Amino acid sequence: MGHGAEQVIGRFILLGRGSLLAAAFSRIAQALVTAFAATVIVWALLPLAPGDTATRVLLARGVDHPTAAEIASTREELGLNNPLHIQFVDWFSDVLQGDLGQSFTSRAPVTQEILERLPATLLLLGLALVFSAGLSLLFALISADNRDRWPDRLIQLYTQVGAALPTFVFALLALTFVVVGFQMGQVLANATWQAALIPAFIIGLDRAASWTQLLRAGLLEAMASGYANVARARGASERRILIRHALPNAFLPFLTAIGISVGALIGGAPLIEAIFTWPGLGAFLLEALSARNYPVIQAYVLIAALSYVTASLLIDLIAILIDPRLRRQAS
Repeated sequence: MGHGAEQVIGRFILLGRGSLLAAAFSRIAQALVTAFAATVIVWALLPLAPGDTATRVLLARGVDHPTAAEIASTREELGLNNPLHIQFVDWFSDVLQGDLGQSFTSRAPVTQEILERLPATLLLLGLALVFSAGLSLLFALISADNRDRWPDRLIQLYTQVGAALPTFVFALLALTFVVVGFQMGQVLANATWQAALIPAFIIGLDRAASWTQLLRAGLLEAMASGYANVARARGASERRILIRHALPNAFLPFLTAIGISVGALIGGAPLIEAIFTWPGLGAFLLEALSARNYPVIQAYVLIAALSYVTASLLIDLIAILIDPRLRRQAS
């Protein structure tokens, strides 16, 4: 190879690295802006809520008829007499240090209460994510490999029913027939992986319905593409084309859907945790909602929003690494 050809190849490598870094920095910058906007919206939950904040705090603490002196003292305690922008700066600086405020009801640090319950929720949602991805991948491959035959029609029926029914319907059916009827699982669950299997499977089964539809459509589109026809002309079997050619090309939108659904998984956790009496953040949020415990509500919404932003960023970076076209668009 000549010296000129080596220079050209080296230039392409540098350009590829440059576009990759530029695209990555662009996505990271977008994620940071989105995360900051989310913190502003979450902080606004408290001052924009109806009624006087100090009065709501006292009512949450069990003071049914707060006096003017108690309200004034609470306003001073919470810094509510400061201008709104000062209140936000103080709150935001505390959040950056891991301080999510104090619970209105228990007066304990919200960060401490969340950390006590976070492992249980991570266990439940982590298993649910594994079940969701595994089931949707399996069902989509079976459906695409048996297009218009009975396995495909059966899976299509499941995806339509799963997309139409909310998650808590599956949860109630599982609790009634599986946990109570067949004595599988626990009515009063503890935070062990054995107890998490059934609620995680229910969440995964519900989420996998829409993911299966998406991946199946991508697989069928890839199976009808030109490179699939070239592979057929070379003697490749349909199953080999499905696995070796169609799946890698359909996987990126599927991966994006998983990243987008992380926030939905966290947002849907409270109902599932309440149905299965799971001792995680979801049940903690429902208690906070009934007591109007706004610091806990703020913390939960903030965690859900930042989890969504982080997951989307990771998926975007993986996509940029895999697909050069996305690098050029982002950079």
